[in-house]
Parts: sequence; C-alpha cells; structure tokens
Amino acid sequence: MGALSHIRVLDLSRILAGPWAGQVLADLGADVIKIERPGSGDDTRHWGPPYLNDAEGNPTDLSAYFLSVNRGKKSVAIDITSPAGQDIIRRLAVTCDVVIENFKVGGLKKYGLDYEGLKAVNPALVYCSITGFGQDGPYAHRAGYDFMIQAMGGLMSITGEPDGTPGGGPEKVGVAVADVFTGLYSVIAIQAALSHRDRTGEGQHIDMALLDTQVSVLANQSLNYLVSGNAPTRMGNAHPNIVPYQAFQTKDGHMILAIGNDNQFSKFCAVAARAELANDERFTTNPARVANRDALVPIVQEMLLLRTTDDWLQALEGEHVPCGPINTIDQVFADPQVIHRGMQLDLNHPTVGATPGVASPIKMSATPPSCDAPPPTLGQHTTSVLAELLDIGLDELNVLKSNGTIG
Repeated sequence: MGALSHIRVLDLSRILAGPWAGQVLADLGADVIKIERPGSGDDTRHWGPPYLNDAEGNPTDLSAYFLSVNRGKKSVAIDITSPAGQDIIRRLAVTCDVVIENFKVGGLKKYGLDYEGLKAVNPALVYCSITGFGQDGPYAHRAGYDFMIQAMGGLMSITGEPDGTPGGGPEKVGVAVADVFTGLYSVIAIQAALSHRDRTGEGQHIDMALLDTQVSVLANQSLNYLVSGNAPTRMGNAHPNIVPYQAFQTKDGHMILAIGNDNQFSKFCAVAARAELANDERFTTNPARVANRDALVPIVQEMLLLRTTDDWLQALEGEHVPCGPINTIDQVFADPQVIHRGMQLDLNHPTVGATPGVASPIKMSATPPSCDAPPPTLGQHTTSVLAELLDIGLDELNVLKSNGTIG
C-alpha cells in the first residue's frame, strides 16, 4: 500500500508540469485517472521521435517524452467539449479527492469544469490549476511555456557563458525545469491541502504558476540581488558565492571541483602539492577566494592540467574533497551508484512489452513509491474505469463510443 493509496486523482492536464505532478502522486500510490482527448490524446504522445517500438519493431503512440511523465496512470479518453463528456467528468469528480488541470485561465469554466463547477458536486475536492502566470494579474491570460518562463523568470540571465566570451549569451537549462519544479511544488501544495481537508472536511483551489515557481527557485541568486542590489550575471560554470566551485579542464578531459569550505580547500591544496596556497591570505577563506577569484582560478586550472580526470578523482575522493566527472546520459545510467539505487526501470507493458523508465528518487522505509505500472496506451482504461466507478453498463458505453464521447 502506497502512502497515498487512499487518494484518487482526476488528471485533466497534459504536456509536462501537470503530468509530472500526477506521476509523482501515482508513484506514491494514488489512483491517477488521466483524461485524454479521444483519437489524439496528450500532445506529448506525438512529441517524437523517438517512439517506443512494439515487439515487432513497429512504432507505437508511446513517445519517449510521454513515457517520461505518465507512468502509473490510467488513461480514459473523454471528449470534454461535449455535454455528455462534461457530465462524465463531473460524475468522476464526485469519486475523486484531487483534480489537476493546466488549461488557460477560464478554459474549463465554459464547460462547467472549473473549480466552482466541480466544487458544487464535491465540496471536499482539492483542485490544482497550473498555468504560466497564475489565475490573476496582468499576464494571467497569456499562454506560458517553459522556455519563455526560463527567460522571463531570470534563469537564462544567469545560465551560460558570460557576455563577450566565446559562446557567451543566454542559455536555457537542458531540461524543462520550470515545468518540473512547478509539478513538484504542486504535489507539495496538494498534499498540504489534503491534510487540511482531512482535519476540516474543506477542499480548496490551488493556484500554481510557472513564473511564480521559477522566481522562487532562483534561491541564492535572487537573494544575492535583493541583498546587494546588483543583478547576478552569467558566469558559465562558476559559482557566485563559492570558489573554486566549477568545471575545470584536466590532462584528458574535464571534471567538477566543488569545494564548499576552507578545510576542503586546504585538503585540495595538499593533494595538489601546493599546500602554501591554503596559507596565502588571498585564498585562506572563502570570502577571500571569492574576492580573488580571477587570481585563484587560473592557478587551480594550471594544476589540474597536470593529471588525468581519473587520477584527480581518485586522489581527491580519498581526502573527501568534493569532485566528480561530467557524465553523458549514457554514462549516468552505467554509473555503479545509479545502478545500485535502481534508478533505471524495466517495465512490462501489456501490449507493447518491454518499456524503459526512470524510478522515483524517493526512498521510504515503510511506504516506498511503486513504479511498476507502465504509461498507458490512449484510452486503455476507459471502459474499466467508467464501469467500475460510475457503473456505466456495456450498452451505454457502446453508445458513448459510437457518438465520440469516449474513446
């Protein structure tokens, strides 16, 4: 039994932020019913290649993108633009604890499926809306996508090489982090709202915005600005508050040196046979090293060029100096620590067969996440869910299928 096995979620979202939240809840045991458009489904089913092939080598509708965020869910295909489809959604909402949706502001109101509409049939419902800019404010009605949110939320102003250097200019992060972070914050908010409901019986509306989340996760960089009045800029792989803490070239490649305190710096200097640097007043403390970054970094770089990456990693790890390789993604999944922690999944899909996945990073002693249910095919669970939860008989199901209400 998962920690959230008593919770049922009606997931009206698509793309990434909402589905990410739904997948986390599913991993934790929630019964997540993913509502998709008959015939086409979630947009990301078609965001490929690559697509997963079936046992005969033929491509399926399971894109790698879709696989990454829809594990453990049930797919129910319903046309919510039809009155009959809207009625089914309302009836499902009565049986659910949570609704997740990421339509534009007001997009579900015309169907009677907004918070007020579903609250009328289930006052205890926790209803989580995810949009680019939130339910109010001057940008509320704009569409919001991760790439533009990374730009508007300041992340791209601190990501990439400095202006005026080779390759300089704004860069996005290689993963849609604004979407992912918003999905994770949504899960936190949903669990908090469920806790409140359990005490009071009262549901509520959660208003999550990608821009709000992106501003929130600027973390130390936002406080660097608010404290100093100086806006941080792009520094490549360097850290604004810690030195040396960046990527360096070695004799045969690159590595990360992540020195977080003065003791670690002293140990690094000893390993590098430059113990005198730890006693140099320019470098003795981290504030001094930050102030004298331009002097220290070239010295460190010169030292690291003398040995191979593996030599440095072995020597520094032996002295507990934080460092690491810069792995490609294939190397990540071949890493012995990643293998030991079981981060790669091999799932068995009932119609497709072997299906890869990435496990939840959450480790719990009593109620660990379950990640053994593969992402569904489009409409895979329509009949079973509607029959079980709404007691819709076969004749009615056939009528709904024939008129396009369900798929």
